[in-house]
Amino acid sequence: MGTTTGKAEQADGPPRSGRSASLSPSRASDFMRCPLLYRFRVIDKLPEKPSAAATRGTVVHAVLERLFDAPAAERTAPRARAMVPGEWERLLADRPELAELFREEEAGGDGGTGGVDPERLAGWLAEAERLVERWFSLEDPSRLEPAERELFVETELESGLTLRGIIDRVDVAPTGEIRIVDYKTGKAPAPQYSAEPLFQMKFYALVLWRLRGMVPRRLQLVYLGSGDVLTYDPDEGDLRAVERKLLALWEAIRTATETGAFLPRQTRLCGWCDHQAHCPEFGGTPPPYPLPIIPVQSPEAASG
Repeated sequence: MGTTTGKAEQADGPPRSGRSASLSPSRASDFMRCPLLYRFRVIDKLPEKPSAAATRGTVVHAVLERLFDAPAAERTAPRARAMVPGEWERLLADRPELAELFREEEAGGDGGTGGVDPERLAGWLAEAERLVERWFSLEDPSRLEPAERELFVETELESGLTLRGIIDRVDVAPTGEIRIVDYKTGKAPAPQYSAEPLFQMKFYALVLWRLRGMVPRRLQLVYLGSGDVLTYDPDEGDLRAVERKLLALWEAIRTATETGAFLPRQTRLCGWCDHQAHCPEFGGTPPPYPLPIIPVQSPEAASG
């Protein structure tokens, strides 16, 4: 999935938001990583600053998606590299605030900002071009004809929980077998940290299985930052386990939403979090909880 917030994440909401219960892989991962982060993003909707890395990922994803609009013989590395500046301009037209990522400081030290620093922007674009070019050492787009690109998927489980997400690419073999492909612009994680991206892929596989009645044959993560391709072949047992995990996760989210008890959890990713000023783990205070709190009854009171 792309690195910017898409309609899958925008549609997520807490159980008492007035919408049907729904969950995307990004928000599921947020809660598993840190319940307080889930609250800040979904319930408090605290703003987050755009990052150069995430924005570069959005541009790279757009190039890899739109390159398939060209005939197979024209899907070349030079063509893909040449698409990068245009995709940046397209994104900037839609989100002009992203220009702030490359503002140069004005002389005088008064804290003001000047125009876009051309050297910073050029270096950022060059890195995006390198990531795009590396893709050609991992896959050959001239030999691929994706069935779907940036596919929005949504299904409702028997429990009433709706799962939704956006899949970067779906390939379908002549025999009907399905491969789900996701591009990552960072480096492949160490084995002990591979569970989260694999969970995201199994989430997509579960949704497609429920929609199409076929377990995807392969899940493929393409890491452009390190030049690695990781694959996993799921089975029904895997996907049933993921469904059970999601139902338990949603029950935990529902309970936290009713009680307001979204506990912080320190991880190696805390250093990149925009919300340290509101996090008790860093001496901060969360904003007032915006939803009504349902008191938790003791077992004695509940029984009578």
